[in-house]
Amino acid sequence: MSRRALIDGFSALILAPAAFLVPLPANAWHWLIASALVHGIYLFALIKSFEQSDMTVAYPIARGIAPMLAAAGAVAFFHESISIAVVVGILAIAAGVMLIGVSHRLGRSALLWAVLTGTCIATYTVIDAQGVRAAPTAASYIIWTFIFLGGALGTFFALWRGREFFVAAAGQWKPGLIAGALSIVTYGFALYAFRLGATPRLAALRETSILFGTAIAVIFLKERLTRLRLTGVLAIAGGAAVLIALR
Repeated sequence: MSRRALIDGFSALILAPAAFLVPLPANAWHWLIASALVHGIYLFALIKSFEQSDMTVAYPIARGIAPMLAAAGAVAFFHESISIAVVVGILAIAAGVMLIGVSHRLGRSALLWAVLTGTCIATYTVIDAQGVRAAPTAASYIIWTFIFLGGALGTFFALWRGREFFVAAAGQWKPGLIAGALSIVTYGFALYAFRLGATPRLAALRETSILFGTAIAVIFLKERLTRLRLTGVLAIAGGAAVLIALR
């Protein structure tokens, strides 16, 4: 978790000067605060789920239930529109993501932490979608999101770990800086997309990133592409095709 704090801290430092170039996120402060709080719970739940099961099992389950919950929350609480085709695409992607990770047994406690992780992902997804739409510009919300998250996590770990945190930062600043910059690009684009389209559809499409992770694992790490994994890949691809084809 301290490494994640380091990455988020560097993201905040990179974007801090840009805060003077964009308008303040008026009407979105409460979304920013809520998102930061949920992200904190998410990180804790993610670490607990990894402690009790393999990442390749817990993480796909969390990412699989997230788009379904995000779609349900966006429709139920913010009355976003959704069609049968979108529901089919979301279910296909969610099922495919979870199929990739259910090749091993998962204990009850690990499953609960994975479900909590997925619930947090869905919650901050819906919150951020509302926040980026409420802010004067997408750039305003994106920049202040990283400043809030990085500032909060960095400050917390600096106070908690003390000198140990700064020693780790000094020794790992290069990978932390690179990862922080990449984090801005990846989640920044996701936030910008939510300003342009409906949350249910975009939340599901975001989870297609696991296809690239699976491809890397098979091609470069020489992991075996089992029948279950292949089924999951095909389900994700099919669901993505449905959602992308929609106008």
